[in-house]
Amino acid sequence: MTHSNGTAKPGPGKPGRPSSAPKPGNRPKPGEAHPTPAAMKTSGHATEHPHPVVVPSATDPSAWGRVDEDGTAWVKTADGERVIGSWQAGDAAEGLAHFGRRFDDLATEVALLEARLAAGTDARKTKAAALALAETLPTAAVIGDIEGLAVRLRAIAEHSDEAAAHAKEEKERTRHEHTERKEALAAEAEQIAAESTQWKAAGDRLREILDEWKTIRGVDRKVDDALWRRYSKAREAFNRRRGAHFAELDRERAAAKARKEELCVQAEELSESTDWAGTAAVFRELLVEWKNAGRAPREADEALWRRFKSAQDVFFAARNAAASERDAEFADNAIAKEELLSSYEPAIDPDADLEGARAALRDLQERWDAIGKVPRERMHDLEGRLRAIEKRVRQAADAQWRRTDPEALARAAQFRERVAQFEEQAAKATAAGKTRDAEKALAQAQQWREWADAAEGAVSNL
Repeated sequence: MTHSNGTAKPGPGKPGRPSSAPKPGNRPKPGEAHPTPAAMKTSGHATEHPHPVVVPSATDPSAWGRVDEDGTAWVKTADGERVIGSWQAGDAAEGLAHFGRRFDDLATEVALLEARLAAGTDARKTKAAALALAETLPTAAVIGDIEGLAVRLRAIAEHSDEAAAHAKEEKERTRHEHTERKEALAAEAEQIAAESTQWKAAGDRLREILDEWKTIRGVDRKVDDALWRRYSKAREAFNRRRGAHFAELDRERAAAKARKEELCVQAEELSESTDWAGTAAVFRELLVEWKNAGRAPREADEALWRRFKSAQDVFFAARNAAASERDAEFADNAIAKEELLSSYEPAIDPDADLEGARAALRDLQERWDAIGKVPRERMHDLEGRLRAIEKRVRQAADAQWRRTDPEALARAAQFRERVAQFEEQAAKATAAGKTRDAEKALAQAQQWREWADAAEGAVSNL
């Protein structure tokens, strides 16, 4: 059974290598042991990356078949040898190696399926591929441990159902976790939309939620759509509320700008005033109004403040200049009043000449008032010295008045008259032998005498 081109040909009724087998040129290098069926079981979650393919070692085809001298190729099976084709392209050893390589290709396909199952990659398709490949083994034109491959393929099919269940469970768990995460993100967005007034931070957080949202996959379509509507509605509500806030803020700032412009006009009108105390009080009131007016737009607010402060500075600079001029005048007045006091203090002696002292004091007071104000810190000392002179003159005048007070002299005379009356009563009582009445009258006379002495002494001592 020789091909005209000298290649191997399958035997009658025996199909060649299945089309699903990989090309020999793409076959991984042999030399690694294939995994056991137990290693293919998936007891946990599937990893994100496929497991590496474990390629079986190249087999020794002579242990599993032969090629006769006439090119007939045989393979050993559990049911005995069967013809798989013929080899006419070389000697028997080359033919044996050829059919051995074709077996290795099949073994590599099985290893790929084992790796797919271990990685949790679509167990349903893996099972279908394993069953399809197992159906080709009885007629496969290969030399090798075909029964071993059949065992491995049965193991793949058996464990595919378990792997599919695990994959489904993992998918459901992931879907549940991702759904919970999106629900939490939607709830957070709703809370931000309803409560937050930290506009920039809240806006940044909503964008971060959107970025995270895009990375979460595998949520049920209807649930995902409902959650997206919640997030989208919350974001729109936040944007409306933030827009309303800034619109109101713009209105407030426009009103603040208008009010501050009015205050600037008032300040400029007052800047030339010379009513220092009254205008300073008005400026203080304007400043309170300025603070209560709120903030205008930044550039306008800064320009208006410079305008207001400039008008204020003009007034207070003029007031300070006037105050400096006034302070110099007051200092000269203090010197003049000090000299005035120095000249009048020794000249005013009310004890020696009360009328002359009074006249000198009136002259001093007139000249004092004509000089004018003095610095505040000198006022107490200078006024104190003037008050001391005025007190001396006043006390001397009071003493003179008391000495010549007709009422005081009349009271002293009345007291003496009462003394005489009681002494006369005592004399009559003695003459009548009324000793007790005489003693009583004498005691009363003594009492009135003491009062008379005191009244006369008060007048004489002034």
